[in-house]
Amino acid sequence: MGMFERKSTNRDSVAGSAANVRKVALVGNPNVGKSVLFNALTGAYVAVSNYPGTSVEVSRGSTTMEGEHYEIIDTPGMYSILPITEEERVAREILLNERPDVVLHVLDARNLERMLSMTLQLVEAGLPVILVVNIMDEAERMGLSIDIALLQEKLGIPVIGAATAKKRGLPEIRRAIASYDSSHHGTFGYSRRLEADIAGIAELLQGEYTLEKKALALLLLQRDDEIAQLVARKEGARAPLIAERVKEKSFERRESFHLDLSLERKGIVKGLLAGVVKVPDKRRITFGERLSSWAVHPVTGVPLLVIALYYGLYQFVGVFGAGTLVDFLEGTLFEEYFNPWVTGFVKGIVPWEIIQELFVGEYGVITLGLRYAVGIILPIVATFFLFFSLLEDSGYFPRLALLVDRIFKKIGLTGRAVIPMVLGFGCDTMATMVTRTLETVRERIIATVLLALAIPCSAQLGVIIALLSKAPGALAVWSVCLLAIFLVIGLLASRIMPGETPMFYMELPPMRLPQFSNVLTKTYTRMQWYFLEILPLFILASVLLWLGKITHFFEKLVAWMEPVMASIGLPKEAAVAFIFGFFRRDYGAAGLYDLQEKGLMEPRQLVVAAVTLTLFVPCVAQFLMMKKERGLKSATLIAVFVSFVAFGSGYLLNRFLLVTGIV
Repeated sequence: MGMFERKSTNRDSVAGSAANVRKVALVGNPNVGKSVLFNALTGAYVAVSNYPGTSVEVSRGSTTMEGEHYEIIDTPGMYSILPITEEERVAREILLNERPDVVLHVLDARNLERMLSMTLQLVEAGLPVILVVNIMDEAERMGLSIDIALLQEKLGIPVIGAATAKKRGLPEIRRAIASYDSSHHGTFGYSRRLEADIAGIAELLQGEYTLEKKALALLLLQRDDEIAQLVARKEGARAPLIAERVKEKSFERRESFHLDLSLERKGIVKGLLAGVVKVPDKRRITFGERLSSWAVHPVTGVPLLVIALYYGLYQFVGVFGAGTLVDFLEGTLFEEYFNPWVTGFVKGIVPWEIIQELFVGEYGVITLGLRYAVGIILPIVATFFLFFSLLEDSGYFPRLALLVDRIFKKIGLTGRAVIPMVLGFGCDTMATMVTRTLETVRERIIATVLLALAIPCSAQLGVIIALLSKAPGALAVWSVCLLAIFLVIGLLASRIMPGETPMFYMELPPMRLPQFSNVLTKTYTRMQWYFLEILPLFILASVLLWLGKITHFFEKLVAWMEPVMASIGLPKEAAVAFIFGFFRRDYGAAGLYDLQEKGLMEPRQLVVAAVTLTLFVPCVAQFLMMKKERGLKSATLIAVFVSFVAFGSGYLLNRFLLVTGIV
């Protein structure tokens, strides 16, 4: 009877109790194509939620294969069964607690030797493994030849070659899952001394475990605290004896155990790959590889980043999205056609002027809220998310993370934080949620502060670029101010907050031409999420502004803010933009757009207003997300601190511009 067969009875009973829904867990290093495979298997039936007791998100989807119902679980990235990060702990918890019927181990065909070590650990643990050698197309383009059939024979488990981004191998993966045979198993032996050490502990384990006792013994020898606690609970009176035996063996091998185990596993992997992988004498260097090396080197990476930002953010989002599209939608469609028509229609059916004002007045739900949301914000956000999805699908972001890692370490972050920071240019609310992927609480707080303070969302960014690009030097002053404040606050936060910056490592997926279908799907999903979130808030903001107007509270608030506006050199009408900004940052930026169109602000004032508004209190949605992620006390402190920095910076910038006359 094979090692999988011994476990299959328990798994079958669990699956049967859950209405015959079988579980498939996708595991593997980050950036090896797990999510692409997950989406291909599940389609639209996906739910994303935090794993219980953690801030780590886990995606779950459902599918049917050959008449059987399956739940597909996309686990967080892991490098080993011995966890280091919270993501790895969650991935192992899923393997331990959810007892999947099939474990799909996805790895990168270009890095077989490095990643196959985890396959050994999964098989050694007695898990029902199917190995998916992914990204085969890139490996073949590099001239690598992989004998999948021979690798399967050597491993003793199903092995499938795939390129999931190109839909290659998907039918074979589905068939392998549906027809998985529990008799598939592989066995790998270590040196006589290590096998003796493992056996000396494994023979003492008498409890019922999900993992094989050999794997448990190895984890105990590696001083895995969570497994030690599990064994203590399961073994009862035998637990002290097992702990003492582990302590003795660990002391005997204290100087070299981890190194010896690593070297032995590397030796096993080399034996498995002998004759499986053929490398050409002179390997072809693809253009994607050259571009990848250019993207991570400071000399070439910084110019590439500048080019991407100029053509992506400035030209595509700022000029095309916030200029051409907004002019058409907001200036032509709404101002010339829709607003006059809807105003006449509402006034024709609603007799009371005060109610008319709610829908089509100065702060009307339709003429202001809907116009801002659809006419100004929608085209800007759409162009940004399209640009973001293109970069994401090309594999550029991991390279950008490596490029900025050295700078980010100075402000208490690692290159991993580049993802929420860049995503913040799309939506700071979404980016604040993504900070949960950072390793330490210290990193998450610093990233949250910087997102709340110095990262404008795409809609705000697009409007500000459109506003300031008309004044020579204005956009440069705004950019330099934001960058300087970002770095200064980051440096101060890294000095004040206790803790060390964690080590940074990241898998590099291949750089390739983005897939049109992937880009459209990602853009549509993000747009749907964003728009469903902002439209109700814009309508709510319009209603509150209308209430403020009819109760004259709004006028009192503007009057109260007049000295504050005067201190930073702005007219009292600018207070309206800041009140708008409290509801949404992009709403406030659109308010500035209105003031500029009316000729109420000169270039110097526009720069000061743009800098202050960008730094101002995050919108309501972002504040609520900060409260959810960091707690009410931290969110409130961040909001107060950000407001102080915003108006303080606005005051100093106004004095500086008055003296120098730069703008």
